[in-house]
Amino acid sequence: MQSATTDPGKLAYSVREACRASSLGRTTIYAHIAAGRLLARRIGGRTIIPAESLHSLIAGEA
Repeated sequence: MQSATTDPGKLAYSVREACRASSLGRTTIYAHIAAGRLLARRIGGRTIIPAESLHSLIAGEA
């Protein structure tokens, strides 16, 4: 029997995952980060992009 779980969706993307999810290149992603249109956080040695920020950028709200 399967347990009913709710999938909260992805909370954040690595730069590589953000590129795949948005079809944007790595340079473009970093340009948006530098311009302040895309939020990024360093956690440990990784750069993480919050899903909300990526979705806002794609929707034209950033």
